[in-house]
Parts: sequence; structure tokens; C-alpha cells
Amino acid sequence: MQKKEYKVKPGKSYPTGSKHSADGVNFSIFSRYAEHVELLLFESSDCDEPFQIITLQKEINRTFCSWHVFVCKLPAGTWYTWRMDGPDYAYESGFRFEKGKHLIDPWVRAVSQKRWSRKAACQPGDNSRTAMRGVVVDDRSHSGISATTEERRKSMRGDDRYNWEGDKPLRISSEKSIVYELHVGGFTRHPSSNVANPGTFAGLIEKIPYLKELGITHVELLPVMAFDEQDVPIHTADLGLKNYWGYSTHSFFSPHPGYCVTPEQGTHVQEFRDLVKALHKEKIGVIMDVAFNHTAEAGVDGPVINFRGIGGKTFYHLDKYDKSILRDYTGCGNTVNANHPLVTRFIISCLEYWVREMHVDGFRFDLASALARGEGGEVLQDPPVLWSIELSEQLTTTKLIAEAWDAAGLYQVGSFPGYRWAEWNGIYRDTVRRFLRGDQGLLAELATRICGSSDLYEHQGRLPISSINFVTCHDGFTLYDLFSYNKKHNEANGEYNRDGCNHNLSYNCGIEGDTKNPDILELRRKKAKNAFAILLVSQGVPMLLAGDEILHTMRGNNNGYCQDNELTWIDWNKPKQNADMLRFVQTMVALRKRHPSLMRRRFLTGKVIEGKNMPDISWHGVELNKPLWHDPEARLLAFTLAGIEVDEADLHIIMNMSEAKATLELPVIDGKDWCRALDTSLQSPKDIILPQDQKPLGEHLYSVNPETVAVFENVNR
Repeated sequence: MQKKEYKVKPGKSYPTGSKHSADGVNFSIFSRYAEHVELLLFESSDCDEPFQIITLQKEINRTFCSWHVFVCKLPAGTWYTWRMDGPDYAYESGFRFEKGKHLIDPWVRAVSQKRWSRKAACQPGDNSRTAMRGVVVDDRSHSGISATTEERRKSMRGDDRYNWEGDKPLRISSEKSIVYELHVGGFTRHPSSNVANPGTFAGLIEKIPYLKELGITHVELLPVMAFDEQDVPIHTADLGLKNYWGYSTHSFFSPHPGYCVTPEQGTHVQEFRDLVKALHKEKIGVIMDVAFNHTAEAGVDGPVINFRGIGGKTFYHLDKYDKSILRDYTGCGNTVNANHPLVTRFIISCLEYWVREMHVDGFRFDLASALARGEGGEVLQDPPVLWSIELSEQLTTTKLIAEAWDAAGLYQVGSFPGYRWAEWNGIYRDTVRRFLRGDQGLLAELATRICGSSDLYEHQGRLPISSINFVTCHDGFTLYDLFSYNKKHNEANGEYNRDGCNHNLSYNCGIEGDTKNPDILELRRKKAKNAFAILLVSQGVPMLLAGDEILHTMRGNNNGYCQDNELTWIDWNKPKQNADMLRFVQTMVALRKRHPSLMRRRFLTGKVIEGKNMPDISWHGVELNKPLWHDPEARLLAFTLAGIEVDEADLHIIMNMSEAKATLELPVIDGKDWCRALDTSLQSPKDIILPQDQKPLGEHLYSVNPETVAVFENVNR
């Protein structure tokens, strides 16, 4: 078979990556230290040999630190890799050039891992038969899962534009947001999901009605940028397990091929856009969990995928004296040198791309404090990359959420650089967990967390929306397991139960794990309801973990990063089996949404509201206006929250985590009667009541059962 031979021109250094046009494709890649560069073109993602190898020349194809070439008449849909060579291969100087290694373009929009071997990329020598490949994509192309094969071919040739149907990123106010953290693959991979394409962006589209009915405003997607599924410890790999969560990114501009229906056709961009557009049609925003703190290239013995073979000396934190040592502030073998000017520009360009071209609404930054470190590893007061993200004009209305710590001890909850950034509030999580399991002496701390953590944010001029409140997330126990296990049970991960967090603040309710004891099962359900009730009456932005609303269990595993199986997959039989729990959460979400007083943008003050003749918040114990702040054994807290809109009901909330029943006074408000909205000790459907079904209590006393949350709304008499 005769190989194709496309004519080439010098090309341009900008834009970086592969840019398709009617005349061909411009390729550009950054490498400051490379001395020999080749572009390899392939017919498909899995063919054995390139049909053309283009050798770039310094005098013609290099401008400053960029290597570039224009390939005339080359169509979109062409697959490609790079090869580079440079200074002598020497770990101690920080270079990792290997002329036999095929490199994936860091700016590629779609990547194939069909023949990928991480092991081969870790070893010296040619890996042409086992390397990843990128494909030339026309970002303007129109396609979708329902498109015919011919339509897809047209889209790959750039014959049409993607039909966004007027879609734009949503602008849902943070105080009105309710975030739902989910894993794209695990949400629909279970056989019970009954979707056409399980484990994909398309599969998630089919479950949007469920999300809509739940009432959440945003999905927060665990990593969907292309990641290395083979990046797991050797003992874990020997068990047939793989990287499931996705915190091992290699191609930050490409949707993950494993979540695509037809990745070998290069439809990554279209399939992700279809998901975003479908979610936006139902007024659900998209937040992406992104891991810019490290890459899939791991430590010194890790694979050469892209950055390491192109410019590892620039892209990673290296030891000051021995450049072969990668500094590791992430626990993943390497740390991205995010505040190097070129790396900062890469990160900003990537984020702006996902907002501009993919219409995402926000980002959650994994181990974000690693991005606050300077090139020597020192903690910067004003990190350029974080301020560049905050001040980017294209990201002005984009939600920014930081996991405000790293794996080397830097903990910045309440002090993360910048003002627009919200933070995963780990202090909120720990306080609420301790209160839920029955710890004493937490009332003042709990009140502060429920009110938006003013101690962390108010003195900086930040707001309650700076706090992302959560009780559970992907990292740790599910909500059901939080009340079913005292200790982690991660033996299935192949690391002898050494992985995962030991500080779980959990309580098994008397028996470790599975039980048929009806009293314990009922207590676990009640505690789960308590958690949802407290979370959804707290000021700040609530985040729910997918599956908690149907009591999903991982059988005590608190580190499911490698479990792509029924342990982590959402079982779609559970919504029927635990319909009472699902109804409780749906109705609790609706309660929050109808009370602007629960979604305040400013901190509560305790001062009387003009025209209401009552303070915005007042605190109580068993007796009105007598909170038990100074009782070291107290586990009961009540408060009254004034409505802030004319037709909004006031709220009275009681949280009794003691083991004793308590009879409490309810405040008297002229012209109004209290109605019970929820009591977590009661059986469904009495546990939570819709407004139209609520009835006035007729008295101002209420007996609250042990370990129970009760909420009351008032109505005009």
C-alpha cells in the first residue's frame, strides 16, 4: 500500500495544538529544550505504522520555544503523535527526552487509549505500537450520539457547525446552588441503569430526569479530562483493578475516551457538548472536577506520556540539587509547577477552553493548595496561577471551588488565596459528623458552621457562599456507610487496608457492617436523614454525594478509586427499595428552595429585621433564648430563622442528638401558627410533609425524640 504524502509549510506557532482549517492543519507544540522533533500521522487510532513522518527543522519550524508545521489539505480525523529528542538523557539534569517515545499532544482535543500500555511508556525504547494517539478535531463540528455515520464523517471534515441551540453557560447564583457530586461512569454502568450506552456521557443524559426530580442545580463531575486508567499500584493492577476516579490526567483538553460511545471516531468533543447542552436545557449546571496539581506521569520511574518528554524541567517541581527527583506535594509522584509562567498560561488556556467551547459552568480544583506553591515549593501569598484564574475575563461568571489543602500538610480552609474562590469546607464536614455520631460540647462550633462559617470567611470580606458544605464526598465513606462502619474496610483495593483515611468520624450504630437488626437499620436511616436535614438548612452551598439519597453502600470501603464495579456503581434498583429515603431528600431539597432565608448571600447578624419585629436568627435550648453553649455535655440545639421575603414562612429547627427525649418550647409569633415540616424520627410519609399537607400544631411545645432533627414552618392564623 502506497503511503500518503501531504505537502508541508512552515506553519505558525499559534495557536498551540492542532488547528484545522479548509486548507489543512497547523500543528504547534511547545518545547524549550528539544533539538529534534518529528510529527507522525496515522490513518486510524490503532494502525501499526504512520503514513507520514514529518521531520521539523529548527531554521524553518521553530519560533522561540514553539515547534510548528502546516500540513496542506490534511483532513480533520487524522490521528497523530510527536517524537522529540534533546540533551543527553540524564535524570540529574531534569531532562527525560527519549527519541523512541511517542508523545501525546498536551493540547489535543481528543485522544485514543485503545492500544495504550503504561508499562511500555515507563521503559526505555520505542513504544509506537502501544502509545496513545491524538486526533485532529474541528471544534466547530456538529454531531451527537444520534448522528448517523455519514453525519459524523461530515463533522470530522468540518463541513458543519455544532448546533448549540442557543445554549450558554448558566448563571445560577451560588446561594441558590445545590451541588450533586457524581462519577460519569459509575452513575450508569450498573446493569439496572437500563440506558443504551452505560458508563458514558450519553448514558448520563438518559438519567437527567432523575436529577431534575431530585432538585439539584449542578452536577459536579469527577474528572472527565482524559486520564490513565492503568495508573494504579502493582498489587492493585494484579487484581485486575484500574484507576476509576480519574485523578490521573494526561490530556487536559480532551474529554475522557472511556466515557465516549465512539471514541475511535474522535467524537469526544461532540459527545461532551451533547451532555452539557442536555443538562442546561433542564437548568442544571456542569462543574468539572479538575486535577491540575499533578499528572499521570507519576514519579521518577513513571511513564513518558507528554509533559515529561516535552519539557518536564519546566512543567514539574524538581529538587533544587538533584533534578532527577520530582517533588511530591500531591501524593501522586509529581507536582505540576503551576506558577511557572508557561504552565500558568497552559492552565488558564485550558480552563477558558472548557468554558468558551464546552460551556461548562464551573471547576472544582483537586488539591488546590498545591497550586499555591512557588517553583521552589514554598507557599506563595499571592500565587500567580490562582489570581490569573480569578481575574480571567472569560471565567468571570464561572464557579471556582478549591479543595483547599494538599498532601504535604498545607491546609488553607478559610485562607485560600483570592476572594471569588469557594472552598470545600472540611471543618464543616468534621463538625457535623461529630455531632451526628453524638459527640458532646459542639454546640457553638456547630452553630458557626450552620451559619456559613463566618469565623473562616467574614474577616476576609468573603461570604457564606465561600463555604461548600458537605458531609460526604467521593473520597471517604458513603453516607450509609458513615453510620454502618467504625473502621475502613479497603482490603479489596489490594493494599492490605493501608490506603484510605483512618479519620472517618463514623459510628456503626452498634454493629459493624451488614445486619438484619431492625432497630439498628432504622437508626441508620434516621441518621442519614439527620445528615441531609442539617446540610440543607445550613447557610452556604450544600453538596450531596450521588447515591447517598438512596443509601448506596460500598461495604465499608472508603477509598473506591480503583473499584470500577458494582461496589461503586449506582444500583438503580435502590430508588425503589429506598423510595422513602429518596422522597425525604427530594422534599428536603424543595424545602430549602422555598426558603430564601436558608440561601442568604450575607452573614446572619442576630439583629432585628426591619418590619419583622424579630431577629434574623435566635438560638434556643430546651427553653427559648437559652442555648446550652456552656454545657459540655449538651447535644441539643434549636434556632429560629426569620423569613426574608414578604410571603416566606419563618423556620424553627431543633437538632437533638442526645439519647433522651426532650420537650421544647416553640417561639410565639403574633398571628402565626407552627406546622411540622419534618421529624426524622417518624415513618414515611410523616417524616417530611409537603406544605399543602401540613397542619397547625395548636400548641407551643414539641417533644423531640432522641437523635432527631425536627423543622417547623409557620403559617398565618
